[in-house]
Amino acid sequence: MGYETFDSEIHDVDKVAKLVYDVDFRTFDMLFSSPAKAVRTIARDLKKEKTDDFFKVILDDNRNIIGILIIYTSKTSHKFYLKSLRLIIVDILDYFVLCDIEDDDFYIAEIAIDENMRGQGLGQKVLLDAIDYAKSRNYKRVILDADFRNEGAKALYEKIGFKVFNKKRVKIGSFERGMNNMELIL
Repeated sequence: MGYETFDSEIHDVDKVAKLVYDVDFRTFDMLFSSPAKAVRTIARDLKKEKTDDFFKVILDDNRNIIGILIIYTSKTSHKFYLKSLRLIIVDILDYFVLCDIEDDDFYIAEIAIDENMRGQGLGQKVLLDAIDYAKSRNYKRVILDADFRNEGAKALYEKIGFKVFNKKRVKIGSFERGMNNMELIL
């Protein structure tokens, strides 16, 4: 298993778009008429975006994409560019519920493993690799978010040593989204 910076010229954009969709399918389903439309829109967006070093694809030994890892630090600025209005809404909703990144934080924004590869411990391995990377770069804290409805992810993070330090939620009409902001002090 290896990590490589995502490049829409080299990597399967549709596969990566599906993985992005899987991480936040509830929000995408609220905004799009179908999962297929959401994935197509994400794929179009990925073709425009210059991802730099924060967006990794996870490859198996045969260079097949088996997951994604998106990371940020306080020094990494999220680049804004023209995108679909619905994807802008996702960014706005994220603003209200995701961790605030402070100096010396290493933020794991997204981990997604291909649905055919789940249950094999790959998500935990990616998480541990990210923690090791953060330690090697002298970050003081690794932070991430666990959706209120995803008890499995929260339990995995707690097993590794993460603790909830904040809870955020946004409610618009019948739509509600909430996150446990979690930290691992290094």
